Amino acid sequence: MVRKSVVLCVDFLPPAMRELMAGQKPEGLELIFAESADESEWIDKARDTDYILCSWTPVSEQVIQAASRLKLIQKYGIGVDKINLKAAAQRSIPVCISAGVNAVAVAETAITLMLALYKQLCIAHNSLRAGQWLKWELRTGCYELWQKTVGLIGGGAIGRAMAKRLHHGFECRVFYYDIIRLSQEMETAMGMTYVAMEMLLRESDIVSLHAPLLPETRGLMNARTLAMMKPNAILINTARGGLVDEPALIEALQKGIIAGAGLDVFAKEPPDPGNPLLRMDNVVMTPHNGGGTVDTMKRIISHSFNNIMKVERGEPLPEADRVKA
Repeated sequence: MVRKSVVLCVDFLPPAMRELMAGQKPEGLELIFAESADESEWIDKARDTDYILCSWTPVSEQVIQAASRLKLIQKYGIGVDKINLKAAAQRSIPVCISAGVNAVAVAETAITLMLALYKQLCIAHNSLRAGQWLKWELRTGCYELWQKTVGLIGGGAIGRAMAKRLHHGFECRVFYYDIIRLSQEMETAMGMTYVAMEMLLRESDIVSLHAPLLPETRGLMNARTLAMMKPNAILINTARGGLVDEPALIEALQKGIIAGAGLDVFAKEPPDPGNPLLRMDNVVMTPHNGGGTVDTMKRIISHSFNNIMKVERGEPLPEADRVKA
């Protein structure tokens, strides 16, 4: 009997997610799942694994070294800050992301957070459930997204999806900053204007983060950069919690240095119950679920298995997906 290649999903998934993933598994592969959050279990299962699928679970050097048959680490998502890229590179194991597949979902989440803050949606919802009718009281604190200036830090697939919707849908003026500038044609098509970081921070009504977490971007938003923002500006983070110095953000929100924050990601996930962000009326939060739609998951799982099958057939992997150590 011919041995099937084994795909190990190291994320401890609920039954519905397992069914969704298993339903898209190509013939000829055996799919197994982590049954706990215990790394020793992943290490044990990795010994007979050809491919690792991962999302939020760290893929450590120990897991990589244990997987003697490993041919590919495939992230069903885009951030690779939890994968030991050096250990993978030492064994010449390719690491791939699912480039661009979750861009629309994350962009929609970021815009939802903007609108929820501008319309004071959480306050309106909770007060109404508590028997209050704040028909007039909320009006002086609500705003329109229409024609606001939005600064995007990061011009990748998510940043471009944001710009397209903000510029063409809400008629926003869209600034962006990235270490790699887009082509003039792309900027024009998406309605994006390239500016220096300081100008973006000082002139934007909304600053939205769409950068990867790297040593040079960790703590990008800190006491100094937050102080550059307008007092009535809001910060949106659907990228990585480590981009923001969380104590500095808490202080900025408490002191009115900025007006509010919409957060899908945190320095520690899940955040501690005592985290002040959980009790602030000027903060709207979601549990790192920005790309978590059924539509996205179907696309992202299909994309991930397509990459695995490319390796099985000896075909080249998409350059856009390949991660360099």
